[in-house]
Amino acid sequence: MSASNGRTRRSAAAVGLTAATLAVGLTGCAAEPDPDTVTVLNSATDTAEHEANQDFFDRCAEPLGLRVEQISVPADQVASKALRMASSDSLTDILELDGSELPQFAETDGLRPIGEVGVETEGLSDSSISLGSFEDTQYGVARSVNSLALIYNTELLAEAGLEPPTTWDELRSAAAELTGGDTYGMAFSASPDADGVYQFLPFFWSAGGDESRLAEGGGGASALALWKELVDSGSTSRSVVNWNQQDVNDQFVSGRAAMMINGPWQVPVLDAQDDVDWAVASIPVPEEGVDPLPPIGGTVMTVPKNDDRERERNAGRVLDCLNSRENQLAWGERVNNVPTRAEAAATYREQNPKLAPFADLVETARSRTAVVGTRWPVVGDALAGAFQSVLTGRSSPEDALRNAQRQAGEDG
Repeated sequence: MSASNGRTRRSAAAVGLTAATLAVGLTGCAAEPDPDTVTVLNSATDTAEHEANQDFFDRCAEPLGLRVEQISVPADQVASKALRMASSDSLTDILELDGSELPQFAETDGLRPIGEVGVETEGLSDSSISLGSFEDTQYGVARSVNSLALIYNTELLAEAGLEPPTTWDELRSAAAELTGGDTYGMAFSASPDADGVYQFLPFFWSAGGDESRLAEGGGGASALALWKELVDSGSTSRSVVNWNQQDVNDQFVSGRAAMMINGPWQVPVLDAQDDVDWAVASIPVPEEGVDPLPPIGGTVMTVPKNDDRERERNAGRVLDCLNSRENQLAWGERVNNVPTRAEAAATYREQNPKLAPFADLVETARSRTAVVGTRWPVVGDALAGAFQSVLTGRSSPEDALRNAQRQAGEDG
């Protein structure tokens, strides 16, 4: 999974970042590093992504008389790699984390507030600031972000005389009408991991679900009931409990799904095929007038604390350049993500009208960790267990959420 889509596959156990380990280690680079080299730990293991990052790093570093060296590992290994490097006093000058991982590092006071290293944050979207913040302090900056939307087969909807559904009632009706033969009306991921949770959150949040009290308010139960109804009615395949987001896209591209929930990281695959004409719309909400509330995804670049403040300042100078309006726009175009500066996002929307709904959805998107902070991995696992239990017929929505609340702890 690309780091640019901002989703991790880690379980709560795998992200058990202990405060003691972090507090000992988040102190920057090893002794006597090259003063003109800024080091970066990220997940850009894909050759094209690595080279794209290097292009942007170089355009920012060279005018400053600096060079940037990337250390890239798979996304699910960034946190553990950072801990190992920290324990040997060799952590990089810039640490790029999935937004959901930032609280575990920020909680230890091992990261420098991003404004203190000279990164200009004025004009960034509220959602991106939330993605890079912990307890009201911004520690990370995202040059682009993404979220989820409804992607639909324009030909199938036109043949059925349908517009993209905007409410849950319209979604039920459209999904049923579009189901026939080998084609299901709707597809989404309900896998028991971060992919499934990421896709459930827009329904959970827009219905009033509260990740800090999973069983309360009724919103979570109504979202689970919607998913169960789509599956039980045959409008959605029962296999969604095993599908990740790539599997969902495969179903859509093969014509076996008329609509799907997915993100802009699928655009290269969608653009590369000629069998399905597609378009993007907002995610349906419980009723007209309710704002869609998808999760915001993406990575944030942070600056670990370092005894050498000049190294911190150099890291800040590079990050400030990367997050200029021009560079954010160019990066967003390159990776099909939405720039986080308002001016750049507006230009992106104008230049990419087909993807404009993603830009609109980012404005109302929420950070997964904004409410529960470092407890998010446990809460996410509890939510995954809830929708898996409901969709496989083991629990009612209400019972599943009560079990999830117990699993997440007294406050979850």
